[in-house]
Amino acid sequence: MYARKLKVEVIVDGEQRPCPLEWLDSFCMRNFTGAAEFDDTLSTGEGTMEASLRVDPQRLAAAMGEWLTKRGKGNGKTVEVVIVSSS
Repeated sequence: MYARKLKVEVIVDGEQRPCPLEWLDSFCMRNFTGAAEFDDTLSTGEGTMEASLRVDPQRLAAAMGEWLTKRGKGNGKTVEVVIVSSS
């Protein structure tokens, strides 16, 4: 659907794993984030998403990490997000 396929992983308390689909779905819904710059994102599975070329993966990772941390997804720990192109 979009031009870029991305692999999304989260690091919580030193443990790295694919980002859960539920977390990606929540972030990709503008009703929850309010960030228009990420409108061109679509979660496609656990640890995967697609995005337009307008989306900066580093900025997306930083915003997603901050958002997930604020929502307590790290159980009191900081959630770091790593995004790399998979295509």
